[in-house]
Amino acid sequence: MSETGRILVDTATRLFQNIVTPKELARAEAGEWLGDAWNAVEELGLPLALVPEEQGGFGIDPVEALAAVRVAAAFALPLPLGETMLANRLLAGAGIDAPGGALSVASADIPAGRTARPLALEPENGGWRLTGVARRVPWGSEVSGVVVVAKADGVPHVALVPAGRFAVAPGNNLAGEPRDDLTFDCLLEPSQVAPAAGVTPEGLHAAGAALRSIQIAGALARVLEMTVQYANERSQFGRPIGKFQAIQQSLAVLAGQTAAASAAADLAAEAITAPAGNHRIAVAKARTGEAAGVAAAIAHQVHGAIGFTHEHSLHHLTRRLWSWRDEFGNDAEWSRRLGHAAIAAGADGLWPMITAA
Repeated sequence: MSETGRILVDTATRLFQNIVTPKELARAEAGEWLGDAWNAVEELGLPLALVPEEQGGFGIDPVEALAAVRVAAAFALPLPLGETMLANRLLAGAGIDAPGGALSVASADIPAGRTARPLALEPENGGWRLTGVARRVPWGSEVSGVVVVAKADGVPHVALVPAGRFAVAPGNNLAGEPRDDLTFDCLLEPSQVAPAAGVTPEGLHAAGAALRSIQIAGALARVLEMTVQYANERSQFGRPIGKFQAIQQSLAVLAGQTAAASAAADLAAEAITAPAGNHRIAVAKARTGEAAGVAAAIAHQVHGAIGFTHEHSLHHLTRRLWSWRDEFGNDAEWSRRLGHAAIAAGADGLWPMITAA
């Protein structure tokens, strides 16, 4: 990591330590939008970290920029930082002015081997008519706009839909984060729609999966840290429980799952901006999803009863792990996609496909 990347991580860590408190997490779970916290995130410029420097961004390697998403996940930041970073990059690539504020992305969950009903974009009265429904859009009811990728005459376009231009059916994931169904039937200005630069609806879905992989890795790192600390502090039968062989074995498995997820998230970060990076993202989402389930179970086993209480902070991370592993396709879906791709590659193409990932 470059010096600029290290500065970004250190600065983000200090910020999240200050703004993500138990009180703020409780407010977010009660359905409040943490406006002051978001203002602090914007003041640091993090939502523009994936945008090229000539367009007002940081101008650093995307992998280093996405490290901020991993740090945010380690603190269970209840704000759409990753979604806004991705949305701003899509807008910058399409030459559309970003409106500022928090943004989200609407991606259809497309099961392997099936065709999803895409959002429809058609020219109308000098502008564009966007119609359709997007399911479980992250923070859809809270953001200043939603960025979608839809096809017009078979050509993918990026569209910015301001808040208030779509109907919202509110929902939440297991962690209490907004996941809203949005119904679009609105006329957009020409300046709000542009041909996508190498992005398709399927590619946006994959980019969302990459984001979740990175977030899972960040949360797992914190879960491992908390669990090891608790095992060293909690005593039973006159010695720390971390000295017992059974606990040590569980901690070793937890550490292994965390390390595997971290490596997989690195793959996702490298592939999120690559037009042909879906295989690496598939590997990352499948592996981090598996790790999330195993690691969360071990963490709660080691913590015992206290880990299940609302007052303890562990659940803020494990409920996100359980939620994120299912969003933008779960590990089973992405494993099926890899299987379909391997079959399509054939005997001669399998090894090149593996080495390319």
